[in-house]
Amino acid sequence: MVRSTVELSWGPVSYLEWAPERVDAAPTVVLLHGGGVDSASLSWSNVAPRLAAGGYRVLAPDHPGYGDSPPAPWPSTQDRLVGYVGEFVDALALDGYAVGGLSLGGGMTIGHVLERPEKVTGAMLLASYGFMPRLSGGPLSGLRQALTWAMVRTGLLKTVSRWSGRSRRAMAWVLPALIGDPAARTPELVDEILSAARADHAFEAFGQWQRDQVRWNRLATDYRDRLATFPRPALIVHGDKDSSVPVAAARAAAELIPAARLEVVAGAAHWVQRDRPDVVVSAMLEFLDTLSAAA
Repeated sequence: MVRSTVELSWGPVSYLEWAPERVDAAPTVVLLHGGGVDSASLSWSNVAPRLAAGGYRVLAPDHPGYGDSPPAPWPSTQDRLVGYVGEFVDALALDGYAVGGLSLGGGMTIGHVLERPEKVTGAMLLASYGFMPRLSGGPLSGLRQALTWAMVRTGLLKTVSRWSGRSRRAMAWVLPALIGDPAARTPELVDEILSAARADHAFEAFGQWQRDQVRWNRLATDYRDRLATFPRPALIVHGDKDSSVPVAAARAAAELIPAARLEVVAGAAHWVQRDRPDVVVSAMLEFLDTLSAAA
C-alpha cells in the first residue's frame, strides 16, 4: 500500500493505492468510502489488498474533509462530491476503470456513472445511498425524517455523533449496528475509528452533506427514477441486517438496473465489507473478472 497526494483545481486529495505485481497490465478499480468519520483505510484496508492480489490496481481516495484529505473550500454537497470524483479520475488520467462505493460512496458511485458512463466499465454498490426517498421506510418514516431533519438543523445530530464517535463505551453500543459479527469488531478497528473521530475536522464534511441531503420530508437525492437506464453493469452488495438502508431497497434497485447482480450477505449489517469480507471480496472479484473478460 502506498499513500499519495494529487492536486485538484481547489486543493489536495490524499489517496491510497494497492497494486498487483504487474501493475502496467492491471485493470483499475476506484473505491469510494462512506460518510461519518470513514476514510479509505477504514473502508477498504481489508478489501483492497485482496483485489490487488487478484490482479487489480486499486485507488481509494480520502474524500475532502475525511482521513488525510483537508476540507475543500466548498460545502460538501452530493453534487460537489460527485463532481470531485470526476476531477480525481481526470487528474490521474484514468479511463476504462470500475468504480465502487460504500453507503455515501455508493451514492457518489451512482452519480459518477450517470455523469461519466463512457469512462466506467462497471459499478459496485455496497449498502448504497440513493435507493430510498426517505431515511427509513414504514408508517413512521415521515416522522423519523422530520425528527432527523430537526436534529441536523439544530446541530444536535452532529453533537451526538461526535460524542458517540469519541467514546469507547458509546462505540461498543453503536458499532454492532454497523458490524454484526462480533469477531469483526476488533480492538484495532475501534482504535482507528476513535482516532478518526478525534481529528480536528471530524464530522464537519459529513455534517455539511447531511444539511444538503436531509430535507424535512424527504432525501434530496433519490436515484430510483434513473436506475432503469443505468448505463453500466452493477454489482449490488447488501447485508440482510442493514438497519441504515434496508435490504428491500437494494432488492428493488436490483430489479430496476438492467444489468444488475444482487449479493445479499446473510447476517451482515451496514458496514458489509467489514462484517463479511470473504463474501464481499469474492463477489467483487467475480464481478470484476466478468468486466475484464468483456473488455
